Amino acid sequence: MVDEDEDASVYRTAMIRTLAAIAAAHIFLVTIYKGLVPGILPTQAEEWYTCYIIEESLSMDNLFAFYMVFLYFKVPTASQERVLRWGILGAIVMRALMISAGAVMIQSFHHVLLIFAAVLIYQGLKIVRGSVGDDSDDSDETDLGDSLVLRIAQRIVPVSGDYSGDAFFVQRDGQLMATPLLLVLVVIEMSDVVFAIDSVPAAFGSSEDPVVIFTANMFAILSLRSLYAVVAHAVDDLPYLETAIGGVLVFLGTKMLAESGGIAISTTVSLSIVFLMLGLGAGGSFLVKSKGSWTWGKTASEIKHI
Repeated sequence: MVDEDEDASVYRTAMIRTLAAIAAAHIFLVTIYKGLVPGILPTQAEEWYTCYIIEESLSMDNLFAFYMVFLYFKVPTASQERVLRWGILGAIVMRALMISAGAVMIQSFHHVLLIFAAVLIYQGLKIVRGSVGDDSDDSDETDLGDSLVLRIAQRIVPVSGDYSGDAFFVQRDGQLMATPLLLVLVVIEMSDVVFAIDSVPAAFGSSEDPVVIFTANMFAILSLRSLYAVVAHAVDDLPYLETAIGGVLVFLGTKMLAESGGIAISTTVSLSIVFLMLGLGAGGSFLVKSKGSWTWGKTASEIKHI
């Protein structure tokens, strides 16, 4: 009962912080409408909001990846906080670098948008196919020592076979060794690179202004830490959300191709389609859940064994 109460309290706090971060983003949107944000015109408010919604939805996918990495490596709950902090910092740095590089490339070679479009369509179709066709169930019963990643890493650097709180290195028998938590951090940072490759082209699909894209990204990332607890709780309750995210990427890639061919698609239409797709993904998930096919989230004991 104590564990359940504690989990409910953590989830409630995470929801409050997530809603506060989302409220901050909407306050910023209002300041754009009022013309109070230097570098962003009031007419770019819809552009900014579309970019923010897209980046927030892709951040969910980023957090699903964090969740699966923690699940695979069986990271204790107490050790996850430090990795999340570094993972989120890595997400900020990678997006800043790629937004800067993307803006320079677009200014010099506008046809690079076609490459971005191809990346989005490919990744979107990959997500849709994977989320529809993957019904596998990873077992939690395997020893951490049996992890293929851990065995490979042990051939490169000395790695201890167990966690030591939130430490990345430990002293064992006079030898400095990496803990599995360092491997988790490396995998998380690699996932930041992969998701930045998806995220930045998606952002350029809604705007070509680097200030709009960067600020929208930062507000989306602002909610990542608290949103993780929500995702960990509800990961099994939104089976169609990832499919919807894949659909959004395909739409954005198609939009970029259409606009390069002279077919204009307004920001209002784009925003409406993005909302519709994400709404269908979330609504379809809750509909299936209401029919008894899905259970509501992870229990406290299940989350604590990640």
